[in-house]
Amino acid sequence: MSRLDNISLGKIVVIREKLLKAQKDGQKIYRFESGDPSFDVHPNVKSAIEKALEANKTHYIPNNGIPELRETLAQKLNTQNKIPVKPAHISITNGAMHALYVTYQCIVEEGDEVIVPDPMWTEAVENARLAGAKTIGIELKPEHNYVYRAADIEKAITKKTKVIFLNSPQNPTGAIIPLEELQKIADLAVKNNLWIVSDEAYEHILFDGGTHTSIASLIPTYDKTVSVYSYSKSYAMSGLRLGYFASMNELFNDRAAKLLRCTVNGINSISQWGAIHAVKDTPAQWYADMNAEYLKRRNLFLDSLKDQDILTPYVPKAAFYLWCKVKPGIDVEKLSEELAQKGIGNAPGSCFGDSPESLQSIRLAFSCDTQMIVEGSKELNKFLKDYK
Repeated sequence: MSRLDNISLGKIVVIREKLLKAQKDGQKIYRFESGDPSFDVHPNVKSAIEKALEANKTHYIPNNGIPELRETLAQKLNTQNKIPVKPAHISITNGAMHALYVTYQCIVEEGDEVIVPDPMWTEAVENARLAGAKTIGIELKPEHNYVYRAADIEKAITKKTKVIFLNSPQNPTGAIIPLEELQKIADLAVKNNLWIVSDEAYEHILFDGGTHTSIASLIPTYDKTVSVYSYSKSYAMSGLRLGYFASMNELFNDRAAKLLRCTVNGINSISQWGAIHAVKDTPAQWYADMNAEYLKRRNLFLDSLKDQDILTPYVPKAAFYLWCKVKPGIDVEKLSEELAQKGIGNAPGSCFGDSPESLQSIRLAFSCDTQMIVEGSKELNKFLKDYK
């Protein structure tokens, strides 16, 4: 049996396909299942891409990324993330998902264990499994604000543990691991000589006082860390398919270069030239305006859930998801299906884990445009009030 036979295509994909079919048939739909930012890329990025096309920069490029982009990202990681890396420590990938695929293929072997939060973004877990690892879920609980805790991680460590995976800010909860807890996780990894794989795709999607710290900055001399980033969320470049990872481990980087050559042999050249300017020339006000809009959308959702008792939301300070605990006794899968039939996108908790908390929860995304949130949150409220 192929490892791929144990990998799901994903319930979110199934729900999306149903919604798009309903839309084609004339039904009004609300894209609350999708994590695709509604914002346009910054004009500086578009201009850079146009100039690259005019200059015919459309030929093969270096395997790990064009030098100018790797230098730009090294500066960004040193100044913003406080991670002391060099351009040689950075590789460009076809989105953060590809970065995770490469990372796990380079680190784990058959039978290794990877500790992950539960709930967790599906592909982050399945890429570990695709590499032959067994994933060990740590249940995130509402009484701890869905924080991934070092004490819980430590209990799960065995002789087979190879990696501690974390995602902060997190998909699907929007929770941020506090600095003190992040330090404990870092110290735990060092103590047990474990790899840390840190998915920081939502590092810039912060509001309401939320802050982000890169775990690698807390252990700058420890080389068994891989920090993963995405252009899809920070710069609304989801369709341009760009991500990157950084690690100071020489063996890892040697393996990664080989796998990049065998899987992509260089990421889209035009996107890379645009990516330089996304980092260098995106004004701080652009982030501020984007995050202010996300906060507005979050609050519209929260308001729509005030006078019903079916969903109890966690109030996030990052990312663009509302993770809701579903009232005990209600079948979440049935609720999810009936919402989708009404054109209301969602993702049931079973998409993200199999712990009791995950299975009795549902995720709503507020990455779609604000007008859709305005209209859709009203429909959601009406549906939940009448739901039995």
